[in-house]
Amino acid sequence: MKTITTGDLTVLRPPIQAFALLSTGLLSGAFGYGAVNVAYAFRVVPLDVRFTFHTALMQVNGVVMQTTMALAILSSVVLAIVSRRLPRFLAAGAAVLALTSFLVTRFGNVPINGLIKRWAVGPVPADHAAILQRWEMFHVVRTSAAFVAFLLIVVVVVAGDRLMKSRTGPVPAV
Repeated sequence: MKTITTGDLTVLRPPIQAFALLSTGLLSGAFGYGAVNVAYAFRVVPLDVRFTFHTALMQVNGVVMQTTMALAILSSVVLAIVSRRLPRFLAAGAAVLALTSFLVTRFGNVPINGLIKRWAVGPVPADHAAILQRWEMFHVVRTSAAFVAFLLIVVVVVAGDRLMKSRTGPVPAV
């Protein structure tokens, strides 16, 4: 029985790169759209509209975004496995950033989403503005992490082959 090595897996690198690029791009794009468009809309509509829409949006987003985050993490990890040298570290960094995005969402945004869900049908606390501002700060953090993860995968896909070829001697001075 033949043992599979990472060298054997390099033939899978192009589709893995494409999948990592797609999943991190979708994650970054979805969070970016939310940061630019949805968050702005949330700020200009009456609170009752915001809370009702936010609650409805989170019912759909929960499954979609968790799946997208999981795929971004998984595809980045697999890309790190089939890569070597600097691209391996860049892909692993993208996986860590996608994981960061998930953790910020899970432990930052999701608890506040639960509060907003209650506010949509009940009393709104006096400190709601500070809590909403904290939700937006968490959103900026997770969006930034997802965007940098996407950029790292872009670098791996665009320049990965050049980055994997290391010079054996010192780098000449320019």
